Amino acid sequence: MKDKKGNTQLNGLSIGMCLGLSIGTAIGAATNNIGLWMPVGLSIGIGLGIALGYSNKNTDNKDDNNEEDCRDDGKRNRT
Repeated sequence: MKDKKGNTQLNGLSIGMCLGLSIGTAIGAATNNIGLWMPVGLSIGIGLGIALGYSNKNTDNKDDNNEEDCRDDGKRNRT
């Protein structure tokens, strides 16, 4: 994993797809209609995964900005 920050959206997408597919399969097995619920669960999982990836990307950017601000505080001349 060379670039951890660049892959946050992909990590969220893969987690969302796995969760959506498993939940859709479970509901499909319970209702005896797997053909309907697998794609529905996958679609919902993709949507949630993309949202999760964007939220992780935003929190990573905030952390980077805070680190830069801390480094700059020592360099600034305070009057």
